[in-house]
Amino acid sequence: MFCVHEPPCPRASQPDHEAARVVATHPEQGWSLRCNGVVTFDDNGELLPDGRVTAPRGCAGLALATRPEVSARLRTAAAGGHTH
Repeated sequence: MFCVHEPPCPRASQPDHEAARVVATHPEQGWSLRCNGVVTFDDNGELLPDGRVTAPRGCAGLALATRPEVSARLRTAAAGGHTH
C-alpha cells in the first residue's frame, strides 16, 4: 500500500506502525486496515503485509490503569467532550 498522508504514516516495518491511519474498518468482522497495509484485529493481533502475524497483546488496560490522566482523557473523548 502507498500512504498519501502528510506527514506520511509509519511503514509496516517500523516499530510505531500502529500509528498509521485506518483506511477501512469492518467492526462486524473485528478488523481494520491501515494505510501501511497492516490489518489490526479487535484483540490487538495484527497481520503484516508480508504475511507475518503478531499475537494479541493485552497490555492496553494496564497502560491505562497506570496512566489515569490518559484514561480520563479517553473517557471524556468517548463521551463527546473535548480534550485539550
